[in-house]
Amino acid sequence: MSQTSHGVGGVSYDAKRRTWPAEFNVFLALVILVVIFEMIGRIFLGDSFLFNTRDNVAGIFNEARLQIIILQVSIVGIIAIGVTQVIICGGIDLSSGSIVGATAMIAMSFAQVATVNGNPNPKAMFLAQGWTDLPVIVPVLVAIGCGLLAGLVNGSLIAYTRIPPFIATLGMMVTARGIAKWWSKGQPISFPTESFAGIGKGLMPVIIFLSLAVLFQLIMTYTRYGKHCYAIGSNEDAARMSGIKIANHKILVYVIAGILAALAAIVLSSKNLTAQSGMGVMYELDAIAMAVIGGVSLSGGRGSIVGTVIGSLIFGVIISGFTFLRLDAYYQEMVKGVIIVGAVVLDQWRQRMRALRA
Repeated sequence: MSQTSHGVGGVSYDAKRRTWPAEFNVFLALVILVVIFEMIGRIFLGDSFLFNTRDNVAGIFNEARLQIIILQVSIVGIIAIGVTQVIICGGIDLSSGSIVGATAMIAMSFAQVATVNGNPNPKAMFLAQGWTDLPVIVPVLVAIGCGLLAGLVNGSLIAYTRIPPFIATLGMMVTARGIAKWWSKGQPISFPTESFAGIGKGLMPVIIFLSLAVLFQLIMTYTRYGKHCYAIGSNEDAARMSGIKIANHKILVYVIAGILAALAAIVLSSKNLTAQSGMGVMYELDAIAMAVIGGVSLSGGRGSIVGTVIGSLIFGVIISGFTFLRLDAYYQEMVKGVIIVGAVVLDQWRQRMRALRA
């Protein structure tokens, strides 16, 4: 017997119609995925995916694998935090991967040392100008400035020219990749200062990723900025009529996404101790996939940073699981494509079911 109580205008509450948070379903999918890899490993390889099976290593879990899972998604995860906000606001950003490439090249050229093994740095871009051995804050601010500028252009094009976000960010994607190649004529830029290299050492990428995730989850949940994102993504006309400055807010969202892509570029180039024009290729699609898998609706207005974090972990488990099963990287790409399409189909189905229940 359902427990219902009637309210104003005949509206009733039925406890049986309560649904779990979308993040719980995503987390359940993550657990099922881990269990599947664990069972396949036990049956076909005689090894464990999750637990430690070595006598000479302490601990219950395979800590090395767990670290790899989170490390390999942390940099794209930083991008995904910004992409999540863009999608919730009803947009899309295809330029984040190219922004990473361009920003990494430009920032690294301001983070180089003057000498290598006692000789002048052969890769130094600004050796003649004396812009070497600069404090770490300089390349960091340069990178943030690049991301801010790219986001500002994206947001302004979308807000004031009314062209679709897909087209505006596609243009930025091509332009930024061209800048990345032009900056050093396609040559890699290496030999950063020790302080810059320290940004990407050890678990620092994970710490930066999770810190940003917590910060933006709180911002999206408790601030006017977050509420306006959901309002615009759910119904832009209604948001405009309620007094929200749509254009200004969209520009702000794309600026934040650009800055987060720039932060990812700093971490990536620092971790690799070099910057190359090809850095960040396909990162934009991986970031969008993490958000969609995490329950962010491509129609806008729904999703969370927590869901995106879990979506990124699903990505990490898939990549690590395929490596564990000794399958080629080609299969990883195929499966990622299937998962992305599957997540979008599931999102469309959930929307239809929600409309039918309304």
